Formats: sequence, structure tokens, C-alpha cells
Amino acid sequence: MKDRLYYQDAYQQSFTAEVTRRGVEEDGVPFVVLSQTAFYPTGGGQPSDQGTLGDIQVLDVEEVDGEIRHRLLEPMPEQVTTVVGSIDWDRRFDHMQQHAGQHILSAAFLEVAGAETVAFHLGKERVTIDVRLDELSAELWEAVERRANQVVLENRPISARFVDDEELATLPLKKQPTVTENVRVVIIPDFDYNPCGGTHPAGTGEVGMIKILGWERHRGNIRLEFICGWRALRDYSKKQATIRDVSKLLMTGEAELVAQSERLVAERDALRQALQEKERLLLEGEVRQQLEQASLLGPVRLIQRSFEGRSIQELQQFAQLTVALAPDAVCLLAATGEKLQLVFARGSDVNVPVNQLIKETLPLIAGKGGGNPAMAQGGGQPSVPADDVLAHARQLLESALATAGH
Repeated sequence: MKDRLYYQDAYQQSFTAEVTRRGVEEDGVPFVVLSQTAFYPTGGGQPSDQGTLGDIQVLDVEEVDGEIRHRLLEPMPEQVTTVVGSIDWDRRFDHMQQHAGQHILSAAFLEVAGAETVAFHLGKERVTIDVRLDELSAELWEAVERRANQVVLENRPISARFVDDEELATLPLKKQPTVTENVRVVIIPDFDYNPCGGTHPAGTGEVGMIKILGWERHRGNIRLEFICGWRALRDYSKKQATIRDVSKLLMTGEAELVAQSERLVAERDALRQALQEKERLLLEGEVRQQLEQASLLGPVRLIQRSFEGRSIQELQQFAQLTVALAPDAVCLLAATGEKLQLVFARGSDVNVPVNQLIKETLPLIAGKGGGNPAMAQGGGQPSVPADDVLAHARQLLESALATAGH
């Protein structure tokens, strides 16, 4: 493990190494293997480091068959045999904060709730752990978070070292190691003893604030989202700016935001209900006017009309109200726009299946649709004028009425 400099010093940001092998991954990305490296490879829930080897960007790092491959943006020139590596320190330290924060939070869950952590993922924006719990109350959440931050503020030392079997047997491990050789244990004295290969700061104080953001049930456990350190500060600053903007917009103080929002939601719901009632009355008035002007096909009243810019939902509402008010009515409706939309409907006194009418009409506009004998809808290309399409449907209706004996 001496070639893995990140185990010797997690704070080392640059190094010099020999290029021992070059290669190309199956996806075409070039890589190099070095005599030693400070680049942490992806593993244990922690993403890899990024940075540069000379002037070439390191995209990611992974261990394959015991060797650490540095995947590069471009191939390393053959004449280059010695390189200076520099890791992206902001990314590394962020990962150190989040990973150590996970250790502290998981240990707090075990101490406060007796709940074991069964999974961990360090994402670009958020960190998640899966905890073996059936329920998570607000009181338990707050108690665990408070205990975790207490450990942070105590600035306890964090040490990490490889141990032999004899020492391993004496440590009060929170979980058993997943490897049998080169077992490395991360230790926060009198709080957490955990087998781990990740990078960590030297003390809990460097983790910064640990903040749980939310949780959900996941595969029988509880999955929590949290952030630490600089991530937590950025998140707080962003949310504080949002609160200021919303307070200014609503012309109220921060303490009154929830109450004011509840009042606005209540007002919105009342206005929406009033608007819906007005729209219903307007639609009913429009439908009654159309029924008065409807064409007569024997005992059947026909409303044949095209609209501009109406949605198919609005056509359906118009048709539904029409046949509810007039069981002897048939609606042949169209709406023009990017597509030509059709809605056909008939009242309960009319024995004509309108889904058959629309099936025989849609080919005119290369359209698709469906429905039932009482109401059908569809749409297609506006390649034929809407009035011509409805005229075709009317001819089909007249033939169907004659056949049905209306």
C-alpha cells in the first residue's frame, strides 16, 4: 500500500511518479498506471479524485485487477515517463468532509437508536445512507442530528491505519470488514471504529455542520439525505436567499412566511373554484345557444362546429355538457392548431356509434384516436380544412342515421 499516497497523507495534493503502463479502456478512454499516486480511486461509496497529470486532465480513477488506472481526457505522450500529479483539492476535501460526516452520522444512529447503516452513497450534491429502521420520527431525527453535531464540535481526532488480525480482534468495530487482507480502520475514539478505505480529515471539527435534509422509505429501510461542511453552508446560503426573496415578494417577515403562504393558497383555491363555476356557466350558456341554432337531421339535433386554439379537453367538456342537456343531440367538434383535434359525441336517444364515425374520419388527416359508442376523440395533421373534415363526418352520420331508422 506504500504506492497509495492518499493512505499515508490525505492532505497531500501533488506528487511525482513514473508512468509504468499505458492502455485504452473498452470505451476508448486512455489510461495510465503510475509507480505511486495520490489520486483516490472510486470505492466504498466514495467517488474518485480528479485533477491533472502534467497538462492532461484526469477524468476519474479506478482500481482494476489490483492496479490503479487514471483515466485521461487524452492519451499520455509516449515520450513522457515521469509526471507531476495534482489532485483537485476542493473535490478531495469535500469528499473527506462528507465521508467522515457519514461515519459520524451512522455512529450517532447506532448510539441513539440502535440503528445500523446498511448502505452509503456520496453523490455530487447530496449524500445518502440507508438505515435499518421501520420508522423515523422528528424527535429521533433531531436527537441523532444533535448528537452527530456534538461530536463535530468536540473536534475529536480521526485516525486511520491498517491493522493486523490480532489488533483487529481487540477493536469494538461497528461492522465487520469486507476484506481479509490490508484491513484499514477509521477511528474516532470512544465513538466510532469502522473498517474503511476512504479519505478523512484529521479531526471531526473539519467535517463542519452535519444537516439531515430529508428521508424516505427504501426497500424496508429508511434512506436519509444529508450534507456536511461547505456543502451545508452553500445550501443554507441558497435557502436563506430564497427566503429573503420570497419575504420581499410577499411583503412579510420571515416569521410570517408560512401563515402568509397558507392565506395565499386558501385565496387561490377560492378563486380557482369561483373561476371554474364562472367557466361552467359560460360553457353552459354557449352550449344552450348552440343547441338553439342546431341543425336538424330528422329527430336529431346536430352541433357541427370548429374552434380555434381549444384543447381536446375543452372539446370534451363541451360535448359532455351538450349530450347531458340534450339526449337527442350529436356533436361533431374540431379544434385547429398544430394538430387537428376531433371530438364526436351523441346523446342517449341517438343510436349511432360515434367511435365508428371517428374511425372512418381520421384517415382524412392521417390521425389516430378511439373511444366508445357515446364519445370518441382523436387527432391528426391539419392537412385538410376542419370544415371539410366535419362535412365528411356529417355525411357518415346521415348514412348511419338512415340505417338506424332515425
